[in-house]
Parts: sequence; structure tokens; C-alpha cells
Amino acid sequence: MNFCSNCGHKVVFKAVEGDSIPRYVCDNCETIHYQNPKVITGALPIWEDKVLLCKRGISPRTGFWNVPGGYMENGESVEDGAVREVREETMSMVKIIGLHTLYSIPKINQVYMHFLADLQDLDFGPTIESLEVRLFTEEEIPWKEIAFTSSSFSIKKYFEDRRNGVRQVHRGKFQF
Repeated sequence: MNFCSNCGHKVVFKAVEGDSIPRYVCDNCETIHYQNPKVITGALPIWEDKVLLCKRGISPRTGFWNVPGGYMENGESVEDGAVREVREETMSMVKIIGLHTLYSIPKINQVYMHFLADLQDLDFGPTIESLEVRLFTEEEIPWKEIAFTSSSFSIKKYFEDRRNGVRQVHRGKFQF
């Protein structure tokens, strides 16, 4: 960050009284510019013994499979964002069951919240964001073609819980 979004003057990176982390501060209007992690929300749609995944049609990791998800928008809940992202990437309708995974990637300032969701019907397909959309049993998951560690984590934990007859929230973290 070079300039203040409030008044346009140059900002400086410095300690702020009462804060433990240096921040970008405008010495002209005294605005403190906080930079916080991005929240990615998504859902793992379930149909019988299968999960719905989409093959990415956009960067990064074009051509790899993932749990439908993306950045939250201002003014929406994480659940509403997850439903929107599933719709945008798979053209399907889902009903949120509950939070499934909370996954952090501190080095790139991302927090993933993946929900489990009931797929409402078999009306799904690719969109401008996905090349292919498909239901997979556990045995069919293309593990070497999963785009992100957050997706692998969510899928693995879902099938573990299914085998054990439980549903719980899982926390994970990726360290570079």
C-alpha cells in the first residue's frame, strides 16, 4: 500500500499505539489501514454416497478439481456465500447442513470455511468458472488432481466421518 484510500496522501508502515502489529498509517488524516485475511467460503455437496466436485476453468490451478468455493462478498453470510459459490461453479442448488472444515493458510492470509451441503437434485453442470462438474464416490476421487490442500482436507475428512458414522467440524492449517 502506497497511498491513503481516504485522502490520497502517502502512507507509512509503522507501529500504532495500543496495537501489537505495525500498520499502514496516513500521517495526514490519521487513518489506520488494516489488512486482514480473506475468507473463502464453499460447500461440499453430497448426493447419496458421492460428493460433487468441479474442475476449475479459471486460474489458479485451471484443470484441477476442487470443492466449489470462493471469496465471500461484502454483505453476505458465510453460508449464503457458500450457496452462491456452489451455484456459480456448478449450476446446482444446495441446502447447507453445517460447518465441516475451518482451514487456515497463514502465509497467504486465507481462511477457508467449507460446509457440508445436501445437493437438492441432479441438475448441475459446468459454468464459465468450471470445465466439468461431477459426482465422485470416495474410490473415484482423483487425489493427484485436487487443486488445493483445503479441498483435499475437506474431502478426506468427509469420507473419514462417513466411515466412522460421525459428523464433526475439523480444523486444519497449511504451512509452507
